[in-house]
Amino acid sequence: MYTVYILKSIVKEHYYIGFSDNVEERLRKHNSGGTKSTRPYRPWKVVYTETLPDKRTAWLRERQIKSY
Repeated sequence: MYTVYILKSIVKEHYYIGFSDNVEERLRKHNSGGTKSTRPYRPWKVVYTETLPDKRTAWLRERQIKSY
């Protein structure tokens, strides 16, 4: 199972959309500065999740959300 997630920066009006098989661990990585693209907007909180059956479906859903 994979989860598409949307993060919102607590300090700036910025969102990040991604997918992972472990959202909690991924959030820790974003908040610790382990992801270059999200580092300047730390800290983050999860504002939306959607569980999908496999990696490809999650990737396609992530792309669909990013296109909005």
